[in-house]
Order: sequence, then structure tokens, then C-alpha cells
Amino acid sequence: MSQQFSPTGFKVLPTVVKHLLIINILMYLATFTLTRFNIDLTEYLGLHFFKASHFQPYQLITYMFMHANFGHLFFNMFALWMFGNTLENIWGSKRFLLFYMVCGIGAGLCQELVQYIQYSTSLANYATVNMGGHIVTMDAYLNMMNTVGASGAIYGLLLAFGMMFPNSMIYFYFLIPIKAKWFVIGYAVVELVTGLTGVDNVAHFAHLGGMLFGLLLILYWKKNPAGPNKNFRKWKDIFQSWKQKSKMKYTPYEEIHEPRVPRSDEEYNRQKAQTERDIDAILDKVAKSGYDSLTPEEKEFLFKNSK
Repeated sequence: MSQQFSPTGFKVLPTVVKHLLIINILMYLATFTLTRFNIDLTEYLGLHFFKASHFQPYQLITYMFMHANFGHLFFNMFALWMFGNTLENIWGSKRFLLFYMVCGIGAGLCQELVQYIQYSTSLANYATVNMGGHIVTMDAYLNMMNTVGASGAIYGLLLAFGMMFPNSMIYFYFLIPIKAKWFVIGYAVVELVTGLTGVDNVAHFAHLGGMLFGLLLILYWKKNPAGPNKNFRKWKDIFQSWKQKSKMKYTPYEEIHEPRVPRSDEEYNRQKAQTERDIDAILDKVAKSGYDSLTPEEKEFLFKNSK
């Protein structure tokens, strides 16, 4: 990914992303260790079909922290760092965590819906299932429907990144440059086609569900700018939200380095209005050409005035 950020204002590994990485890695290590004692942690924490006897409501959360193998874990965590790092720095930790969890739970709900459609159309009238010559009870078969992985939440992050940085370049397989907006659209199409054809054992509709719930939450933030998560309509709304939360009065750069002199309300309002106009101009440039188009001075100015 070609995105470059000023060291001022952006953290290389923000709080929520860091803790999500740690939790997922620890859960994978625990799963790997407990298999040596014939304990399958995914059986308890993976997401079962809601009509199966092993289903528990808490699995809609815990399944996001379970992974089938190292490759599954690695690519999900790499994507979490690559996209989540940017989004958390922009949104803040609370909004990012809310978005991540909504996408993950939404993905699980979509997976449950798809499994229910499959069950009601082809399995509901049977008491047993023939699996390659082995007859198993319906309950045993339903308990085999077990979904694990953070992919649903990750696809939600991918969608949000593509919407916020549509022209930023992402290097597909680390070699092929592609704009984020086309990357997102391409992945969505592939997931839909693959999910409909059913050629593998991947929860493609869970991935699409994560993107769908991410989109719905973003649209909700747009239509409810006065809600608890403040504005999402424009880049300037995000930075204004940070200033409102910090409740810090604007102080010109010159006053930090020079003795404070009394200012009239008119002068204060004039300088504040000018700063906001400068911020708006920079944010408009970001919206049109992407973050990479900013000069180092513009990046520094933007982050200094967003604290």
C-alpha cells in the first residue's frame, strides 16, 4: 500500500488494532496448544448454525477471534494492520472498534441467514444425512457448520478504506498496483460469484455481510451527523469532531512560540475562520486526489490543527 503518513498525529500501531492483533494471535496459540490435549477450542468459540445444539449467542463475537490455520490468521491480521491502522488513526479508537465489531457480528448474522436458507430448502425434512456413505444424524450434521475467522470484519474495513481513499494505490499480491475503489469492487464481485457457485468451503457471504453492515453503518453516520459518533459526511467533520472531543481552544502556531498578547474577539474569530478555510481546502484536495497528493507542510498543518 502506497499510503504514507506524517509521524505527527498518526500512530504506527494504534491501540485497538494492537489489541486485536494480540488477542487473535493468543487465541490461535491457545487453539493450537489445546489440540494436543484433544480439546477443540473452535467447537466452543466458533460460530455454529443457530439450529444446532452447539450454538451459543456469544459465538457471534468469539468466532471473529478464531482461525482455522496459520495462513488464515496471517492474511487476516496483515489486512487488519494494513487497513485498520489508517482507519483507527482517522476515526479514533472508539469509532473504529464499533465499526469492526458491527462488521464482524453482521458477517456472522449473514452467514447464519445463508445457512438457514440452505437448511430450509434442502435439509429441514430429513432426520439423517448421507455423507459419503456414512449416515449421521441431522443434529450432528448441523453441528459441523462451524464458521471461524475475522474475515467478515476485515472486509468491512476494506470497504471503508476504499470509500475514504478511493484513489490510493494498493499493491495486489505486493506487485500489481490497483486503486482502492477498484480493489474493493473487484473483491465484492469475486466473493458474490464464488459464493453463488459454491466451489469451496469459504464463508463468502459472511465476507459480503461484513461489507454490507459496514456500508449501512457508514450511511447511518452520514444521515445522523449529530449522533454519538459525530460527523462522517466529510473529512472536515472528522477533524472537527476531534477538536470538539478534546475541547481545546484554538491557539495559533505563533502564540506557542511567542509571548501571548491580548486579542479581540474579532481577531480571534478571524484567525479561527482562516484556519478552518485552510483545513477545508486541504481536505477538499484529499477528497479529490487522495492523501498522497498533500505536501509535507499540508500534512503537518492538518494534523497539528486536528488535535
